[in-house]
Amino acid sequence: MFAGSRRLIAIVMLALPLSLIAAEGMVTVKSSHSAEATADKLEAVLKDKGMTVMNRINHTDGADSAGLELRPTEVVIFGNPRVGTPLMQCAQSVAIDLPQKALVWEDGEGQVWLGYNDPDYLRQRHDIDGCDEVIEKVKGALAGIAKAATE
Repeated sequence: MFAGSRRLIAIVMLALPLSLIAAEGMVTVKSSHSAEATADKLEAVLKDKGMTVMNRINHTDGADSAGLELRPTEVVIFGNPRVGTPLMQCAQSVAIDLPQKALVWEDGEGQVWLGYNDPDYLRQRHDIDGCDEVIEKVKGALAGIAKAATE
């Protein structure tokens, strides 16, 4: 009985898209580009959309400076006070997760991914109430930005 259950669980897990088994609260999108090109496109798209890009952290370079190896891994920090402020007005604790961050990384098989915090996860984490319109706007904007950076 247990062997059959394990087999069924393994089949279900293999059938799930990787984005559903990623880190809790993170949306992941497969990229058609290298990590560097994805991060470059992401930065360009963000600026084109009027977002402020506050920093771009290359963890691979940091690892290299310490004599360590790390597959391509970059974080882009960005935001817009017109969007973040209303969220903080609903639940000030969300400020710990703002500005937004996007992670671009290459996995062990050479596939590049772009990931970001799921706004629904932030809603749950910070018990955000009364900001449904803002959350939905953020969800749509992030999905569009990720698509533009990864295709």
